[in-house]
Amino acid sequence: MTVGRVNPNFRLEDQGITGVENVHYNLLEPAIIEAALRLGEGALGQGGAFMVETGKFTGRSPKDKHVVLSASTKETIWWDNNAPMEPEAFDRLYEDMLAHMQDREYFVQDMFVGSDPIHRLDVRLVTELAWHSLFIRHMFRRPEREELDTFQAEYTVINCPSFKADPERHGCRSETVIAMNFDRKLILVASTEYAGENKKSIFSLMNYLLPEKGVMPMHCSANHAKGNPVDSAIFFGLSGTGKTTLSADPDRILLGDDEHGWSDRGIFNFEGGCYAKTIHLSPEAEPEIYATTSKFGTVIENMVYDAETRDLDFEDDSLTANMRCAYPLHYISNASETGVGGSPKNIIMLTCDAFGVLPPIARLTPAQAMYHFLSGFTSKMAGTERGVTEAQPTFSTCFGAPFMPRRPEVYGNLLREKIAQHGATCWLVNTGWTGGAYGTGSRMPIKATRALLTAALDGSLGEVEFRKDANFGFDVPVSVPGVAEVLLDPRRTWDDPESYDRQATKLVDMFAGNFEQYLPFIDDDVKAAAIG
Repeated sequence: MTVGRVNPNFRLEDQGITGVENVHYNLLEPAIIEAALRLGEGALGQGGAFMVETGKFTGRSPKDKHVVLSASTKETIWWDNNAPMEPEAFDRLYEDMLAHMQDREYFVQDMFVGSDPIHRLDVRLVTELAWHSLFIRHMFRRPEREELDTFQAEYTVINCPSFKADPERHGCRSETVIAMNFDRKLILVASTEYAGENKKSIFSLMNYLLPEKGVMPMHCSANHAKGNPVDSAIFFGLSGTGKTTLSADPDRILLGDDEHGWSDRGIFNFEGGCYAKTIHLSPEAEPEIYATTSKFGTVIENMVYDAETRDLDFEDDSLTANMRCAYPLHYISNASETGVGGSPKNIIMLTCDAFGVLPPIARLTPAQAMYHFLSGFTSKMAGTERGVTEAQPTFSTCFGAPFMPRRPEVYGNLLREKIAQHGATCWLVNTGWTGGAYGTGSRMPIKATRALLTAALDGSLGEVEFRKDANFGFDVPVSVPGVAEVLLDPRRTWDDPESYDRQATKLVDMFAGNFEQYLPFIDDDVKAAAIG
């Protein structure tokens, strides 16, 4: 049985996927939810949200991601970061997955990735779980219904959680696998129900394809000034640095919260929705994101709720601290309708420094920006993981190492070229600790961070006096209206300045040790900018 709207010349059987008993093409949200409830995949929540649990996997499984080794990928993939898979092993995996799909029910969504039609990618996602189809409709960009009549995907993702891979037969590490074959234009996902694998596999795909077109793919949020899309800004940052919170400025237009491209035409959102963490979410701090958790069709993932009232518990992390909600971008009132903006005037690199060393904001030269982009620094705090007893540095190159198929310098050089071409101003913003390290100092006041960002984005911060940081060599403002002057000099916030000096030396050494891996691949000015 086949239901739904689809190009009659591009059904699954036209792709060689035959024998699937029931195929649902491009269902809309109400029909998807009906199917998911019929299949017992989750529960209906307040306002029509759909609540699910993902079982064993409540986050991505990066060690199970593989890229097929071939003549076209041998010299282009960053193999230190991407596990290879032999073509023959992929072929066996594909054949076995298709056999497993026989006489089963599947859901197909044909979606656009990228709001700029010139750089858009047309993708088909075939999922065993109905609610994954709902998630996909939120995460990617939805074609008009009439566009589906002629839609032909360039790449196809097949996601089959009930299929368990055989490491010996399929050349993978476990029964869970995410296998990317750029030659066959196929991505296979098996033995994980975590919906984020759909999203991040496509992001990894864009990260591979776009640099060949001179387009910079970015793990960042973005916004622009109201009434002026040319005045845009991007916010790089790893989890916990404030990327989603700080870009969701009610006085600016939100382009997106996670994945964007930067071409000669400007920046554009890859996605059609947001995938926000919900732990400790409150109506006071983030009212619009909070409101989405009780809107129709929002996917509520791995949240504890009251069985009778269906009220969500935003503090109970017994299922996972990585509990999330997925919703379409138009659920945010100040979201852009087009998803495009001009080349950024300001580039914000967010870091959560638990060592209490970095200033709340610093201005970077293009070479320094490339250094901090390649470093991708933030911190893990004590207690967040087993065995972590003190603040530990985390360096995730390009602020998204798990999603980078190519070597980091490819993205770093692209960023540097874009900055030079368009004259963007770069800032490093520390949303971490001040007055001491984690456990002694205090978290950077959000009010001060917002004031500094506002000054950076409206241009007034560029007019103040700056000093040269003794540790990293970047420029730090001496005085900014509305911000306590002492806060701008981290050493002055510590009770014992000599302890600050020791901590700063320790952090500088960590940066230097991490950066050694890039020294053979970068220019002399970036080497010189590494440490002031």
